[in-house]
Amino acid sequence: MEYYLVKWKGWPDSTNTWEPLQNLKCPLLLQQFSNDKHIYLSQVKKGKAITLKNNSKALKPAIAEYIVKKAKQRIALQRWQDELNRRKNHKGMIFVENTVDLEGPPSDFCYINEYKPTPGISLVNEATFGCSCSDCFFEKCCPAEAGVLLAYNKSQQIKIPPGTPIYECNSRCQCGPDCPNRIVQKGTQYSLCIFRTSNGCGWGVKTLVKIKRMSFVMEYVGEVITSEEAERRGQLYDNKGITYLFDLDYESDEFTVDAARYGNVSHFVNHSCDPNLQVFNVFIDNLDTRLPRIALFSTRTINAGEELTFDYQMKGSGDISSDSVDYSPAKKRVRTVCKCGAVTCRGYLN
Repeated sequence: MEYYLVKWKGWPDSTNTWEPLQNLKCPLLLQQFSNDKHIYLSQVKKGKAITLKNNSKALKPAIAEYIVKKAKQRIALQRWQDELNRRKNHKGMIFVENTVDLEGPPSDFCYINEYKPTPGISLVNEATFGCSCSDCFFEKCCPAEAGVLLAYNKSQQIKIPPGTPIYECNSRCQCGPDCPNRIVQKGTQYSLCIFRTSNGCGWGVKTLVKIKRMSFVMEYVGEVITSEEAERRGQLYDNKGITYLFDLDYESDEFTVDAARYGNVSHFVNHSCDPNLQVFNVFIDNLDTRLPRIALFSTRTINAGEELTFDYQMKGSGDISSDSVDYSPAKKRVRTVCKCGAVTCRGYLN
């Protein structure tokens, strides 16, 4: 008869008990146990380092250790997933998945929904004027007041070229929440999954539903810091091989968004030299052109299960950043190798 060592929920390890299969009414856990054992054995099969003999009375210690670690990881990731969904303020759900390794939730990451200014930086999130339209599609609305075109069509898809700013209706506008010029401010509408990649790129993000082309997907948020502080942090991040800095250079180059420690789902979106997301500058309640919000829109139809990516060197103007080329010798940074695998890959992230 097979016996299983059971860890009872809410009780310490000292109360663990061995139970026969007939006592266990947890088919999902038993299936996960079987899957984890199979995955481990398949990983070591090539080296034949570990085998199960027919007369084995217990699992080999290495197999048991892996199964326990995998179970603890699964619990930790579920708790993290629950926390992310408690903190988010948008419609789309967030899921977490790791079928690749034993990596758990990041230890130094805090989920936020909007910019977090560092001391000395003020974000004025109150518009000075708003529209009085009854139909923002056909009247002189906020974009017209700013001298630009309305960004969206009636299918809520972006119709302006990259580099053109988006001016949405704000809190002073008399139009209601169903106004067709309120897209980015409603947040992510799609259910997304933070998943562990199998190509050495760490965590990534994939969509769980089909996304139409030219649709708003998510905002890029983080700490708002000065460009001087960004230069200092950039040196540290480059030495670690990580990239989370996004320059707010729509009109000036005073501020940068750092999503390394504080951010949303976009923190986990990987780079690609052939991305399916495009960057746009957005102005809603804060009309300070030095501090645009950063929105990511789909460049094409993205199928369910497909990874989301954007070009880390893409600026809000739609141009490719030349910062990595123009550094003086004193500012020369460590270059991070790109693993995107695109045909057009440039070879480096920075």
